[in-house]
Amino acid sequence: MKRQDRKVARWIGIALAAVLFIAWALLWPLNSYVEAPGSASNLRSFVQVKGHPDKGKGSFMITSVALQQARPATYVMAKLVPYMSIESADDVTGGQNSATFDRVQKFYMQSSINEAIAVAYQAAHQPVSKKYLGIYVLQVQPNSQFKRALQVGDTITKVNGRHFNTAQGYQKYIGRQKVGSPLTVTYQRDGKTRTTTHKLVKLTGSRAGIGIMLTNNMKVTTETPVKVNPGQLGGPSGGLMFTLQIYQQISGHDLQKGRKIAGTGTIDADGQVGEIGGIDKKVIAAHRAGATIFFAPYVKPTKLLLKYEEGHQTNYQLAKKTAKKYAPGMKVVPVTSFDQAVHYLETSK
Repeated sequence: MKRQDRKVARWIGIALAAVLFIAWALLWPLNSYVEAPGSASNLRSFVQVKGHPDKGKGSFMITSVALQQARPATYVMAKLVPYMSIESADDVTGGQNSATFDRVQKFYMQSSINEAIAVAYQAAHQPVSKKYLGIYVLQVQPNSQFKRALQVGDTITKVNGRHFNTAQGYQKYIGRQKVGSPLTVTYQRDGKTRTTTHKLVKLTGSRAGIGIMLTNNMKVTTETPVKVNPGQLGGPSGGLMFTLQIYQQISGHDLQKGRKIAGTGTIDADGQVGEIGGIDKKVIAAHRAGATIFFAPYVKPTKLLLKYEEGHQTNYQLAKKTAKKYAPGMKVVPVTSFDQAVHYLETSK
């Protein structure tokens, strides 16, 4: 081979290696996920209340975390960028495949929307009724005796022939039973009712349980029709902001007052706001979208609580710290309930 030919061959080899390396860095999936700031979307496009359009000049925004399976290139980027993080696949999905994980997030979202509608209509003194169908099965733990009977998406409607109107009702009843005692579960799958009986397993401490993760499955009926379409968003963290948006429309109260208001937090039947994950990314997403107010769930920090918190900080502590560094001029407001958020918006300028 001539010297010139060898030189050309060498450069071709180098170019091919470079292409293969770039393809590997950009495309090879790793067993981890990269979390980064996602979007902050105007809820006006998500919520429709018949005869009650949102005429406010401001906006309520739902924030999200961008979650993608890590590749070598994005893994390195996440290591270098302070507000990005790397999470193991098991921590993110709980060991579920992507299809099941997506279904679970949709169940969480639908449960959150139902609670938001009920709380908002009740606060606006508008007719609303709730029919508690049961509890969605979101995950069956490996040690559960029901793992071959129950599946993700099943709705448990009775235990030992008893129906309860809250998840807490089911949990309290089951928790009073003995570990190892049989429990008959009535559940629905694909419109069909089934029953299965297995023994209870030991959960935390000495408490007995089925060994599942769950969320509420209920039907909410309103006299004034409301439609909420979350699009591709999933999870329960939009509860507070959905409630504020629906309440403003059904009540006619202008809480926005021309302001761009973002936030996050779960909502329960009593209007209490709960903590969520990735709040630092959501603060940055809200700032990029122009939000001047950000509602953050508040819990009193204790040594025991901080031991298990993300970054050993509560949602409010982490949100405030992130805003100070990355979102100057944005007010982070701690809230424990929907009523507290409404009060702040009504009394602040």
